[in-house]
Amino acid sequence: MAKATKEGKNSKPRVKISFFKALLILIGADLVLLFAPKYGMLNGAFIIGDGISWSALVIGLALLVAGFKGLYRKE
Repeated sequence: MAKATKEGKNSKPRVKISFFKALLILIGADLVLLFAPKYGMLNGAFIIGDGISWSALVIGLALLVAGFKGLYRKE
């Protein structure tokens, strides 16, 4: 059996994940799942107004977009 040749360096750079951006993604996803109008978990259990539901949904989607925008950083 022939031995495999060793590579000098890994050609792919390491990727770091920003903790703050990951936290924004988690908070945004929770807001969307809890307060989505007609389908959210809290709307099924309690009577929550449409204004609160739609504003929480928009804020949650904005947090998701902001979190995914700069999540990965190259070293």
